[in-house]
Amino acid sequence: MPKRRPPRGEHVRRPRPKSAKPDHTAQWLYGVHAVAAALANPQRRCRRLVVTHECWRDLAAAAEKGGDAPTPEFLDRHEIDRLLQPGAVHQGIALLADPLPEPDLSEILADLPDRAVVIVLDQATDPRNVGAVLRSADAFGAAAVIVQDRHAPEATAAMAKAASGALETVALVRAVNIARALSELKEAGFWCFGLDARGDTTLAEADLSGRIALVLGSEGKGLRPLVRQSCDILARIPLGGTVDSLNLSNAAAVALYEAAGKRG
Repeated sequence: MPKRRPPRGEHVRRPRPKSAKPDHTAQWLYGVHAVAAALANPQRRCRRLVVTHECWRDLAAAAEKGGDAPTPEFLDRHEIDRLLQPGAVHQGIALLADPLPEPDLSEILADLPDRAVVIVLDQATDPRNVGAVLRSADAFGAAAVIVQDRHAPEATAAMAKAASGALETVALVRAVNIARALSELKEAGFWCFGLDARGDTTLAEADLSGRIALVLGSEGKGLRPLVRQSCDILARIPLGGTVDSLNLSNAAAVALYEAAGKRG
């Protein structure tokens, strides 16, 4: 049985600050799941919707749910190709929309439940990796994904496509300093688990009850020293094959699955 942690202490709920206003430079989103989720999200301001007749038959209900969908313009696939970046796999639909408001960490913490799970990414730079982590976070009930503001990718169409709709449902929070963000999480009652191949315990042996933050480093370099030192516990994912590590999004999915299984 895993050793129980001492209680972290009661977290203090603070007044919620207003979300940061987004940059109103509209951008194209594309792909069935990403566009359907954006249309259904009342926080999205949608400006232009282009779609094939075939694709629209499956998405009309999602557009009605959001209440802010523009009138669809029916184009063929080649016409949609010309609106987007080369190689965009749009599946017959694209949406020009404003970026979402970006909440800060204190705003997120004000509303999280007592058994919340968040993901913290230290130096994640690939938008597709971050998108895949958002998708796993949605699948396993994590409330937020926290990234470092500097060098972290913007919430582009590539991230939205990889997230498969989860960019609309999981908060993407940008922190100026990851180590400082971990301190703020601890003050709010979180236990911070750093995933590290040199961890003293496996994730399966760890006590994952209560409020937890799963902290993952970049591929290759892993967690930076200060971030590693800021974690309460270092845990590893045991690997039995010839590879010595998982990529960022795979490791996040395994960690979230483990946490979800142990927490019921």
